[in-house]
Amino acid sequence: MPWPGKRDLDPYQGAAPQTAAAQINDLREAPVIHPRPASVCLGINNKQQEFQTMIRRTLLAAAAALPFAFSAIAAKAGDIVDTAVAADDFNTLVAAVQAADLVDVLKGDGPFTVFAPTDAAFAALPEGTVEDLLKPENKDQLVAVLTYHVVPGKIMSGDIAGNTAMVETVQGSKLSVDATEGVKIDEANVVTADIVADNGVIHVIDAVVLPN
Repeated sequence: MPWPGKRDLDPYQGAAPQTAAAQINDLREAPVIHPRPASVCLGINNKQQEFQTMIRRTLLAAAAALPFAFSAIAAKAGDIVDTAVAADDFNTLVAAVQAADLVDVLKGDGPFTVFAPTDAAFAALPEGTVEDLLKPENKDQLVAVLTYHVVPGKIMSGDIAGNTAMVETVQGSKLSVDATEGVKIDEANVVTADIVADNGVIHVIDAVVLPN
């Protein structure tokens, strides 16, 4: 029997009123709807919200981590030569290293500490000096100048802070290092320190230093 409508139960709609027994019988035969308890609905909604919150936080964390991940990849060190090339302020130094056939040496295991003059430092040398050093007949002199800027081992700025020292270079002569106030290498100033490479470290200097 269909669910009793308003007309079936309302005696004022023109139909004869049902007896109480008939109404009760109709209600017994009607389909029973069991509403979901409020606590269950709330529990399901809470779990859905927790799940959505967890997904949202995971996505936000992943998005936030991306710049750091790419930064880590970009900052991964190459060897000393690759690092100098990437810096784009050592074009003259790189050209000199190539002319002196020192690329493979500075790409070796090392470790090396390189005091690297900038392009401006080379440009400050007397006119014609760089051009003369790059000539094939002056290769030995070029090698001597370049290897005077290289010290065996990896010396970080913190290793020499507050101290003075004479350190032996690959060329064989000794460099004067004064780290009591800033850092001076012979007469040059270290303008950027601790550029880490796979096989050592680069300290940028503002002048070319020459062996005695």
